[in-house]
Amino acid sequence: QVQLQESGPGLVKPSQTLSLTCIVSGGSITTNYIYWNWIRQPPGKGLEWIGYINYSGTTYYSPSLKSRISISRDTTKNQFTLQLTSVTPEDTAVYYCARVPPVPGFYLDFWGQGTQVTVSS
Repeated sequence: QVQLQESGPGLVKPSQTLSLTCIVSGGSITTNYIYWNWIRQPPGKGLEWIGYINYSGTTYYSPSLKSRISISRDTTKNQFTLQLTSVTPEDTAVYYCARVPPVPGFYLDFWGQGTQVTVSS
């Protein structure tokens, strides 16, 4: 059973860089054709897809956020990291990491429990 666990600071000041890590267990992040995603949900709003890093290290970001996003990985620790620069209160959200399985279609099958991030001075 694959498990994902987000970790990071719960409070970030405006203009700072948010860094979140997703630790994966029960499977390798380098397994072929698996995509590792970040998603967020602002308070009172729907889910917003942020971006992914895949099994080969290729990344793809939401066009609306790509100027501020970087997703990287550490294969030795089996984890991947989101960095979001120049945060504002609009970046306040619950942040999730999730997996797209190695099957046809693009859907998320395993999710972390989510971590609340608040941007405030």
